[in-house]
Amino acid sequence: MTELRTVGLFVLTALAEITGCYLPYLWLREGKSIWLLIPGVLSLAAFVWLLTLHPTEAGRVYAAYGGVYITMAILWLWAINGIRPTSWDILGSAVALTGMAIIMFAPRQ
Repeated sequence: MTELRTVGLFVLTALAEITGCYLPYLWLREGKSIWLLIPGVLSLAAFVWLLTLHPTEAGRVYAAYGGVYITMAILWLWAINGIRPTSWDILGSAVALTGMAIIMFAPRQ
């Protein structure tokens, strides 16, 4: 159950970070409302808070989180931007998730 909780927490963390970065992008690059900065800031604050909930050392969490972030960014590209991932995107995400699993779930003393 710990593994499932960890992966779920990584997914929520990645969604908060991507959302917090995407909303200012919409304002700066797409000419959307400046009011998008408010939920953007709140989302980035949630991202920071969620990072503190992970059950292991910060450096290990940051290293492993990168694998989930890569995968979530590719899924975001597909779901939000409507750009279908290539087989290379999928392979890269699989490699990144494998790295995350090795870092987070390897036996430790």
